[in-house]
Amino acid sequence: MADVEIYASQLCGYCYRAKQLLSRKGVQFREHDVDADSGLRETMRERAGGRTSVPQIFIDGRHIGGCDDLHDLDAKSGLDPLLAR
Repeated sequence: MADVEIYASQLCGYCYRAKQLLSRKGVQFREHDVDADSGLRETMRERAGGRTSVPQIFIDGRHIGGCDDLHDLDAKSGLDPLLAR
């Protein structure tokens, strides 16, 4: 199974939707709470090419983007192949 990371905030509806999609697919993921550790937000920004909004999602180290990007990838049948690696 793929290594999935999500940088998220506890009160973020988009974060919840992204995690919900991954959970429905049976994917285990590591969540990095950017509210709990301010240094994580900077790490996220660097890894995400300057993006500062949450969530930011990575699959096997590859930046997928945010919630809408994740759902778009799934709608285009591109998410399952990435998760199956």
